[in-house]
Amino acid sequence: MLLAVIIAKSLIELSLLFIVGRFILGLLAGAKRSTNIFWQMLDIAAKPALWITRWVSPKFILDQHIPLAAVSWLLIAWVLVVKVKIDLCMQLGVNACQ
Repeated sequence: MLLAVIIAKSLIELSLLFIVGRFILGLLAGAKRSTNIFWQMLDIAAKPALWITRWVSPKFILDQHIPLAAVSWLLIAWVLVVKVKIDLCMQLGVNACQ
């Protein structure tokens, strides 16, 4: 169970980093971001979280707001997974979580 929580936490952190990195690189690259290979790689890596957010969110949410919505639910999920991990570590002992 602890391994599944650690994997979920890692995937959430990676998704957050991909979306934030995509945003920062998009600001730096400006209008030419679609030709930037690194932005394209971050865009591909962020697609699963963005796709899930678009699928779950109502249709009146604009596409330009989907990354913000994805970051919001990923942060909430991260807090919940960290709480579960702390609870498991308290049950199993601190040595099991190091």
